[in-house]
Amino acid sequence: MTINSSKFEAASLTEASFKDVNLTLANFTDVNLAGSSFSDVSLAGATFHNVDLSNVAITDANLDGMLINGILVTELLRVYGA
Repeated sequence: MTINSSKFEAASLTEASFKDVNLTLANFTDVNLAGSSFSDVSLAGATFHNVDLSNVAITDANLDGMLINGILVTELLRVYGA
């Protein structure tokens, strides 16, 4: 199924499941993803602004080029490990 350039506002997708979905160039504003899980997801080139990352766990991830507040995460981890 293909849905092009659709807008979903004030929608509840609680406990929805997405598999093999292309959301390239999608825009998310005022979205609650608390308690969600992500696996085999590409966030390459994505930008996050004003996000709550409290208690987020990231494992087995490619962090090349990832910045947090302008600092390379790989550099932070290298310094932390030293």
